[in-house]
Amino acid sequence: MTKRLVYICDWLPPDFGAVGQYALLFARQWASEGWHVTLVGLTSGPNSHQASESLGRGSLEILRIHRRSYQKQKFVARLAWTVISNLMLLAAAFKSMWRADAVLFTGSPPLMVHFIAPLNLLLRKRLIYRITDFHPECLIAERGHSGILLSLLLRLTQFWRRRIDTFEVLGVDQARHLAESGIAERRICLKRDPSPVVFAPRPVPLPLPDELRGGAGVILYSGNWGVAHDESTFIEAYAQYYQQSKNGLRFWLNATGAKADRVERGLRTRAVPVHRSSLVPLEEVPRLLMAADVHLITLRDPFVGYVLPSKIHACIESGKRILFVGSANSDVHLLASQALPSDRYFRIDVGDVEGLVHVLSMLERAVAIELDVRKPNGSNNVRVPVGPAVPSGSTAPTRRRPQRTPKEIELRD
Repeated sequence: MTKRLVYICDWLPPDFGAVGQYALLFARQWASEGWHVTLVGLTSGPNSHQASESLGRGSLEILRIHRRSYQKQKFVARLAWTVISNLMLLAAAFKSMWRADAVLFTGSPPLMVHFIAPLNLLLRKRLIYRITDFHPECLIAERGHSGILLSLLLRLTQFWRRRIDTFEVLGVDQARHLAESGIAERRICLKRDPSPVVFAPRPVPLPLPDELRGGAGVILYSGNWGVAHDESTFIEAYAQYYQQSKNGLRFWLNATGAKADRVERGLRTRAVPVHRSSLVPLEEVPRLLMAADVHLITLRDPFVGYVLPSKIHACIESGKRILFVGSANSDVHLLASQALPSDRYFRIDVGDVEGLVHVLSMLERAVAIELDVRKPNGSNNVRVPVGPAVPSGSTAPTRRRPQRTPKEIELRD
């Protein structure tokens, strides 16, 4: 008899959102392993029902619920949007949940655990929480303090978390936080996100915009630059570096989020050029990543263990250099330091402007040498693409012993 799973998340493709992209990928995986999966998520388009399709030994149907976006900077509007969205998703999923054997939900929309855990007192289903982001911990980290109301909300959140059967975490840092909050390790399963994109053996990079030509190479920040991501260290360091360098690395900002405009404005007010572009379709992401020489990832220290930038996986698979501004306690550092050799991964603490200026100068020299070696017949106009250094499925050399991870448990028994 086929088992039934309901999978609930926020924005489903083609709307932008890493959680939804991975939800679709994992829903297909569950279906291929013999489950009948109902994936329920949000869309900026009209409501839709994608009829069940066979996948492997199971099947997948998709319910998209129309929802408008909201102003993230307005707390009351954001809270109202979150409550209504959670209720709409549960209303759409309720019939399927009633018949399901298990229900899997994610950390987006926030605070879903406060709605689905009480409902499960009635439904008595197996609850799986893929805890992509921690709430309200992220809100506390964003504000820098908790206060009475957020402290009470955190206690209530921890109360409902103890009613969850299984947690899927994205990293060791998240597992550590859950264990420290009182969740038994046997209920925690480390299940990392894979790269959401596939690199061809010889991928053709996107053409460089004219603004990015003529420099030593290109630093790319692509994706969401939100409240969890540090921006001040890079703005100050890159401005200093660019003024000092005669032929510096150009900066490509292909991002949305609460801080993307701030980064662009901060650099331009310092008379530092930056190329800003819109996000590309998912199928074009491999070509975008291959067009850069260095990938930039940032994470503020208060968000370590609560947020794991999902783009780290695709950046690693691209084989390009990675520059991480963030803590050594983050799984960004754990993954990159294990997957890449020491001359292709660099980490700087948040706030270390002087250190980052030095690293940018090192990267400039390394990229310039590499590009010069790759020029055919000494040409100055051709950038020869190099395929991913670590193809999907292969084992990369490690530079240090891996940290202990939570014991894997089987979810599909």
